[in-house]
Amino acid sequence: MTAPHPTGFPDLFSLSEIQGPVLRPADSGYAAELAGFNLAVRHSPEVVVGATGTGDIVAAMRWAAATGTPVAVQATGHGANSPVDSGLLINTARLTDVQVDERTRTATIAPGAKWRNVLEAAAPHGLAALTGTSTDAGAVGYTVGGGLPVLGRAYGYAADLVRSLQVVTADGILRTASSEEEPELFWALRGGKGNVGVVTQMVTELLPLSHILGGGIYCPGEHAEPLLRAWVDWTTTIPDEMCSAYTVLRLPPLPDIPEPLRGGFWARVAIAWPGAPEEGERIVAPLRAAAPVAVDTVSVIPYTKIDAVHMEPAMPLPARESCALLHAMTDDAITTFLQACGPAAPPDYPLLMVELRHMGGALARPSAVEDAICARDSDFFLETVGVLISPEAAEAVESATAAIQSAMAPYGTGRTMVNIHGTPGDEADRARAWTPEVYDRLRRAKTTYDPHNLLRFGHAINILTRD
Repeated sequence: MTAPHPTGFPDLFSLSEIQGPVLRPADSGYAAELAGFNLAVRHSPEVVVGATGTGDIVAAMRWAAATGTPVAVQATGHGANSPVDSGLLINTARLTDVQVDERTRTATIAPGAKWRNVLEAAAPHGLAALTGTSTDAGAVGYTVGGGLPVLGRAYGYAADLVRSLQVVTADGILRTASSEEEPELFWALRGGKGNVGVVTQMVTELLPLSHILGGGIYCPGEHAEPLLRAWVDWTTTIPDEMCSAYTVLRLPPLPDIPEPLRGGFWARVAIAWPGAPEEGERIVAPLRAAAPVAVDTVSVIPYTKIDAVHMEPAMPLPARESCALLHAMTDDAITTFLQACGPAAPPDYPLLMVELRHMGGALARPSAVEDAICARDSDFFLETVGVLISPEAAEAVESATAAIQSAMAPYGTGRTMVNIHGTPGDEADRARAWTPEVYDRLRRAKTTYDPHNLLRFGHAINILTRD
């Protein structure tokens, strides 16, 4: 059920109370207001609001509810996976405030804050947050999608640590959601992405952690197989606190990439260990003996430098990503993976990165407060990234993405993760981020809090319809 939209686009007069910019396509600053990290996605809404506070978001949502205008939200654009081509887009990028309470070990985070902002605020107190592979990503958007952290095996999902969320639902009402207040809304917001409201504040627990052992062990790409087989065997022997990922990298010759990695074909194991460094070094030693090591960056680093573990691109780029949740990496699965993207792949293989993340540990344990995350039964996580530098490159990336997803499907759970799902397809494709039971429950929550389906962009959940 969708609310009727008036003929033509509604008058913007009722948005005049908003303090931030309210821009139409012909206005100066419109394109800059919409810019995000993933340059492959170009938004063109009928109006964009640059929120400067919670009041702006409430006013925008009330206007959307009154006019039946669909709504999208963007902070950093890291999670942009499909264009917003109509309606209203709320940009929260100006709202970056982070307040740390050292006594309760919590951070109160504004909706546009990046994880980098959170780490900078927490570090002086010897505290840290469960960030992903890039601290340039928005903390709230990452967390409402569940949030798969670099240290996930040690501490679980980012959503597991959330204590409360302030959210504007589609009726324009500002609510607080926690385990005690609006518990079903709280459940749906942790793993259900942005389907039931626009988050205006998040309170999350912090970890007493200042340094980790982290970095990457890089071997020339021709040694991808021995490193992969050794890593898979190694993952069956390590403590839960050891976090790692195996990656095949084909890096472009760009100046932002350090030598000697620039322009090379590499196999890498990324390491993150929050325990005693000497114990971590002992555990990692077998990997260094598995294949010739060309570059080894594993060392003790401040947690604020956690980006050094995965070394994701720092500059915006046009990208296509995809993911799949996998069962155990059997011998057949390893062979299939290497045939798809290893040394036997064509010299012009178009995917920048194909990664296997080790799951399990704390990622397999239920959250203390139930949430909508449906990845706790997977052993590994497959992610691919390709850069769309031209129409020809885009076609090649799409073909290679489909090929490796198809090849690895027999070893998968059939599900994805909403944050890294990639371009959302039809309802059946989008529903793969959850089990059927959780998806049905999310639809019920969506129907309760967004009955007119205003929040229908991106990885959207369908509302229930009346017979």
